[in-house]
Amino acid sequence: MPELSRQVISLFQKRAASEPGGLLTGKDPTEFNPTEPIRLWIVQLGVIILTATLLSLALRKLRQPKVIAEVLGGIILGPTALGRIPGFTEHIFPADSRPYLSLTANIGLCLFLFLVGLEIDGNVIKRNLRLSAMVALAGMVIPFGMGAGIAVPIYNRFIDQSVEFTHFMLFTGVAFSITAFPVLCRILTELKLLDTTVGIVVLSAGVGNDIIGWVLLALSVALVNAGSGLTALYILLVSVGWTLFVLFPVKYAMKWLARVTGAFESGPSPFYMTVTILVLFGSAFFTDIIGVHAIFGAFLAGLVVPREGGLAITLTEKLEDFVAIIFLPLYFTLSGLSTDLGLLDDGITWAFTIAVIVMAFVGKFGGCSVAARYAAGFSWREATTIGSLMSCKGLVELIVLNVGLSAGILSRRVFSMFVLEALVLTFATTPLVEWLYPPKFRVRIAATGANFKNVADGENAPNEKRPVSRDSQSRTRFTVVLDKFEHLGGLMALVQLLAPAQPIPEYDENIKKRPSASSVRDLGRNPPQVNIDALRLIELSDRVSGVMKSSKADAVLQSDPLMAAFRMFSVLNNINTSPALSIVKFDDLAYSITEHARNCGSDMILVPWSPFTKHGLAVPDGAGGEPGANAIASQSQQPTATTKAPNNPFEFLFRSALGDNQNLPQSAVQSQLIRGVFSQATTDVALFVDQSMVNTDPSTCHHLFLPFYGGPDDRLALEMVVQLCENPRISATVVRISRRVEDVEVSPTANVAAEIASLSSEIPGEYPDTYYGALSTQTKLQSETADNITWAKFAGGASNAGNVEDDAKSSRSRASNMNSRLTFKEISTQVPLSTALQEAIKHSDVTPAHHHRRSESDGKDNLAGGGGDGDIVDESPSLGRERKSSHDCNLSIDERLPRRSKHRGPLIIVTGRSRRLAAESHRQELGELMQTYGDVGAEVRKAIGDVATAFCCAGVGAAVVVLQAFTGVTVD
Repeated sequence: MPELSRQVISLFQKRAASEPGGLLTGKDPTEFNPTEPIRLWIVQLGVIILTATLLSLALRKLRQPKVIAEVLGGIILGPTALGRIPGFTEHIFPADSRPYLSLTANIGLCLFLFLVGLEIDGNVIKRNLRLSAMVALAGMVIPFGMGAGIAVPIYNRFIDQSVEFTHFMLFTGVAFSITAFPVLCRILTELKLLDTTVGIVVLSAGVGNDIIGWVLLALSVALVNAGSGLTALYILLVSVGWTLFVLFPVKYAMKWLARVTGAFESGPSPFYMTVTILVLFGSAFFTDIIGVHAIFGAFLAGLVVPREGGLAITLTEKLEDFVAIIFLPLYFTLSGLSTDLGLLDDGITWAFTIAVIVMAFVGKFGGCSVAARYAAGFSWREATTIGSLMSCKGLVELIVLNVGLSAGILSRRVFSMFVLEALVLTFATTPLVEWLYPPKFRVRIAATGANFKNVADGENAPNEKRPVSRDSQSRTRFTVVLDKFEHLGGLMALVQLLAPAQPIPEYDENIKKRPSASSVRDLGRNPPQVNIDALRLIELSDRVSGVMKSSKADAVLQSDPLMAAFRMFSVLNNINTSPALSIVKFDDLAYSITEHARNCGSDMILVPWSPFTKHGLAVPDGAGGEPGANAIASQSQQPTATTKAPNNPFEFLFRSALGDNQNLPQSAVQSQLIRGVFSQATTDVALFVDQSMVNTDPSTCHHLFLPFYGGPDDRLALEMVVQLCENPRISATVVRISRRVEDVEVSPTANVAAEIASLSSEIPGEYPDTYYGALSTQTKLQSETADNITWAKFAGGASNAGNVEDDAKSSRSRASNMNSRLTFKEISTQVPLSTALQEAIKHSDVTPAHHHRRSESDGKDNLAGGGGDGDIVDESPSLGRERKSSHDCNLSIDERLPRRSKHRGPLIIVTGRSRRLAAESHRQELGELMQTYGDVGAEVRKAIGDVATAFCCAGVGAAVVVLQAFTGVTVD
């Protein structure tokens, strides 16, 4: 009787009633009780999952697939290691409990083969069919022949002669020739090879190899279970008939049902899921009772699920966690319990083991490499990489070996030899591919096309990159990062600022009817067109669905809702957008962003971030406890100090690695990505920190505020502000703030804050900070000279730009309008950050009430005039401080006070990151501000810099734009 059916029938046999009592009556919970097997099963499950998880965490550093950890965990729990401890196997894995464990594992195996069927896409085979077919055929025939050859001496020495040699030879050939397609997909995805010519061919060849391998396995099981050749023929014919029935009538029925229930549009309904599960186990039951293993029927059921609308991916997401976390580790533990490496106890056995490993690798590696080199036209480097990838065995070979062991074809000694061979070849795949095919030699499909006739044509194709279009003032090509929906609003706001304003049509007075295109004239020259390279980022997980998305990047990019929303935004704003998709591990996200920007020739990378959306900052008095309440409240009042709890003497020693704020875990994780982009970028970077843009009035103008302290990042910020002010709906205030050189009495609180801030990077468990050495005198002088030149270029020329004679009247009009929206000021003060906050508050969209009252009583005092007590303010007319425009968004604060309903617009802070080559350090003053307004966390401070941290702590501004200039030196 087939194995699965026998296990199911044994569960319904009559048993004695259970005895009352439990652990409290002194009963051993690990004692097996046939009437209550759940107790021991839970113990077994916990031990298995814990062992596999710990091993996977250790092997992840070596970039090894999880299947190796699961197989090694089974071997460790088996007679090879822990099984040698007296009483371990009898208490944890007694023989009487094996049927229950085996039944659960086989159910999981059927579900896993169903997922494998879902993972196989027929369209992958159709692409490059000729090249993939040659590689797959060579990868099947040559290893099968070598497996059949080595089967002769192994059979004569280790196999019982009662076993038919043809059966053993068939199992050996299948084990040698099969490729682990699920593991292969994960390796291709993690090594970022799916979009290379090598990856496309390997993926197609792997699909064909996998299908042929399962057919051969079904044939092998049919021959073993058949008593005679005629019975084997009947089994084969019935199997073919059932396969045709499933692949055609059942497939069309599943597609019709998906269309009727709306599964393509809204995902599978509960009824559709029920029908799918019934088809899965119904097909598995039928193939099991006709003499073929149940896993073949489950594999067929996965093939017939429709692929349209991402239905297969959705089904995979619903099932894969239970299968990967619970069922598969059980199956591999059963495999490990049957594996005893202690049986490899003599030289002859080890010689055969080494021979099996070498011949399995040479057959697969050599066959696929030769076919790829001479039949497909790959270079030797690419051909050997294909051979290395196709030699991956993994769990598919282990399934074949377990089927052979349960059928009595393989002995435990031979089974252990082949298990070791599968582990060695799978373990060697990733390091071998990285050594043979490093990134600099990879040919992407963009150079040859996804459907190529001769892949070697792309080998000599130049690695073309778009030239950088940026000059010293204008930036027109940007790479934007789309990762989460909560970041989409801030990103749209930033892109809308960068987009040029639509030209204003002027109607000809002599034409009474509606003007045609020829009668419309643009005021001012047309600004340069902005081009956006939108990069959709998806973090690659260990789930099968993530791998499926990677292999279907084009379809995912077309159906992704986040990219669809941004595309519609680009269309409505007349912005050229080029979409792209990157599915990589979290550690590779920053590299993927910077590499994409470099390949596209982008002038700047735009990264959105909302670190305070779920867990806000310290909430000021009266602002309420809603997230971001401090940021919102700051638009209508001064930054308000928070009441801090009494200091805990153990807080410094045991505080979280996330900083003082215990509620920012997401910010800490995201800040690592942000800092990685800053560190690895080879172009300028802009980080948009959204504080309360969603609460602003969309009909108002925008006002930018730039505190200019000096350094390359601040110079970039000044250039960007000037460029943004070409838009008539944007005005800006630029304040150059310098620290007045004199003896300043420092409060003890500031010293403590500075000391804590300086030690924050040394706390164990925190993402390490970067040490920035002291700047040399020459470097400081060069930076100060560059600051003065940049400031004189924009601030000094602001008043004269409108008087320059120009042949084009539109250019003069445009320059004059832009100058009226730009305000420059210089302030010398002892507290630069506090002064910047006070200056920014005056330009908020709603004027604080106490400002209004003080203005009426005292006139233009120090708060309305810019500086604090003792500050020196330069109000030189050359800085254009008092320029005004007729537009509402350009009115001064005093002009807007009587009409509070008229808003200047949301205030956006623009500042440099200034983590290196900064003009001065603000750490001491920032420590005081954080003591007053609350801390945002050490990770956030390291990511955005001291100046931006001050604005975020105080909640000033609807958003903060942090810029970092690329100077040829990467920083963190």
